[in-house]
Amino acid sequence: MQKRDPRFMEITVKELNSLENDTYRLIDIREEDEVERGGIPGAEAIRQKALLVDPPVCEDKKLIIYCGNGKASMRVAASLEEKGCSTYYLKGGFVEWLLEGMKARSADEVSTEAIESLHTSYKETILDKFEEAIEKYELIKPGDSVAVCISGGKDSMLMSKLFQDYKEKAKIDFDVKYIVMDPGYSAENRRVLEENAKKLKIPVEIFETDIFDSVFTIEKSPCYLCARMRRGYLYNYARDLGCNKIALGHHFDDVIETILMSMLYGGQVQTMMPKLKSTNHEGMELIRPLYLVREEDIKAWRDSNKLYFLQCACKFTEACAECGEEESISKRIETKRLIAALKKEFPEVEENIFRSAENVDLDRVIAYKMKGVQHTKIVG
Repeated sequence: MQKRDPRFMEITVKELNSLENDTYRLIDIREEDEVERGGIPGAEAIRQKALLVDPPVCEDKKLIIYCGNGKASMRVAASLEEKGCSTYYLKGGFVEWLLEGMKARSADEVSTEAIESLHTSYKETILDKFEEAIEKYELIKPGDSVAVCISGGKDSMLMSKLFQDYKEKAKIDFDVKYIVMDPGYSAENRRVLEENAKKLKIPVEIFETDIFDSVFTIEKSPCYLCARMRRGYLYNYARDLGCNKIALGHHFDDVIETILMSMLYGGQVQTMMPKLKSTNHEGMELIRPLYLVREEDIKAWRDSNKLYFLQCACKFTEACAECGEEESISKRIETKRLIAALKKEFPEVEENIFRSAENVDLDRVIAYKMKGVQHTKIVG
């Protein structure tokens, strides 16, 4: 079979959208954690190695594959072509699909609908839960200046809209700023983030760092180091703006996954706190206003408003996708799936995991730590 020029193997997002659904088969070759966060409707996920080992047969349909930015899928398409499997790759990948989807509506329309839905369809599941967390855990006090930290994903973008709404009607006087740290995003991911901020009318302040480059060559625990460095930069920038608190977009599911992960993989009982005073940045505090909001409700809000956010913008993910190496599923993904499996048999399991951190019976534990000091109880 004669090899085609790669230029004739590509298909644009507009061309994809013009095709009838039954005329093509769309395959997502991104990493598993990215697929978990969302993708193009109708796509099926197949890992690169599996796809190359056992190429699908699509005699009556176009075979179209996509990755994050189009680079990995172009190489995979070329490899499949060599095996005699006629394949197309989506030009620009998932990021280009996101950007194309943003063009359809005006900023006024997007921002208005996003807020209105929080007062109607998602009042009970999102808006009320957000306000409940603020009041229950005393996350905001008079005179506070909060830096809402935006990564570009669904959680932080939703949190920003909730803060805008809360600021307008809150009975307490506080200030809020919306900050974005660019740790070294690709040009495509930066565009997605900026376009979403414009569409949702979020007045973001963007500052740049070289964190991705700093940790890219580190073999052991680069993700842990990256997270630590990002938080440090956020604290410093927020403090320079006159803020005394930073708000992060961790939600209910993050909390229960962290509780379970600490036991299964860490051999300890720890939780993700709704607020935390910084030990390295005096006078600063971290708050998590989405603490009581379920991820499924965040996704529903996103999808019903036809919003498209960044999935994973990490360079490690991009590198892995391009080289095609098999990566083990992250512990958080494994934990998420374990909880989902348990929920099928025990619907209340999520709530019980959450409540377990509020109902620790010290009379029935062998030992515990407080402020770093181990306390062992006498048994018998």
